[in-house]
Amino acid sequence: MRALRILLIVLVILGGLFVAADRLAVHFAEGEVADRLRTTEGLSTTPEVSINGFPFLTQVAGGTLDDVEVGIQDYEAAAADGEQVRIDDLRANMKGVDFSGDFSSATAASATGTATIAYGELLKAAKSEPTEVAPGITAHVVSLSDGGNGKIKVGLEVEAPVIGTRQLSVLSTVSVKGDTVEVRTDSLPDLAGLDLAEGSLREITDFQQAIDDLPGGVKLDKVEAAQNGVEISVKGSNVQLAG
Repeated sequence: MRALRILLIVLVILGGLFVAADRLAVHFAEGEVADRLRTTEGLSTTPEVSINGFPFLTQVAGGTLDDVEVGIQDYEAAAADGEQVRIDDLRANMKGVDFSGDFSSATAASATGTATIAYGELLKAAKSEPTEVAPGITAHVVSLSDGGNGKIKVGLEVEAPVIGTRQLSVLSTVSVKGDTVEVRTDSLPDLAGLDLAEGSLREITDFQQAIDDLPGGVKLDKVEAAQNGVEISVKGSNVQLAG
């Protein structure tokens, strides 16, 4: 019995040492991947990296990590005409991550995630300066906000001799087409006394924001209006975390 107790104590101690070594190793690896990702993507801050699954050391021995989570705050994505659009919170979950021994390169078989663009940031893509939509009549977008039920509320200011200056709002649908977020008004406002062609007003109410060069090559998938901005789903395959 004494020998059995000693054996159990030894096993517990060895198990504890293995767990401690495993956690130290995963902490080191997370830091290495985060530093490589920051360098690869030219990030201003170091991203959050979490390597999930236990034990970590057996995953290392196999050369593939089961599940890696990455979080990037205030990511500046490329937009149209050399401009940039700020993504407040980009998070991705990577599956089947193959890596080199020194973590100098790492590629995920698949990735899914979410990103958020604040309404104030998306507003930059709209025509926020008064634009003539008919002789003597100007209009421009003054605000974007949550319209409920997945819609964007677009605030407009229209100025015309007949009606003076009027504040209006319309509900718009947001969608993804390729690498672009598109905002399109469901129905145009009724401006009594003004004869405006639908196309002229839609040049103001409808707009789009291109989003290129997301980290690792992930692509836009879906988008929906939310309380503080548009929430975007992203996905990709053969996503490069570092290299």
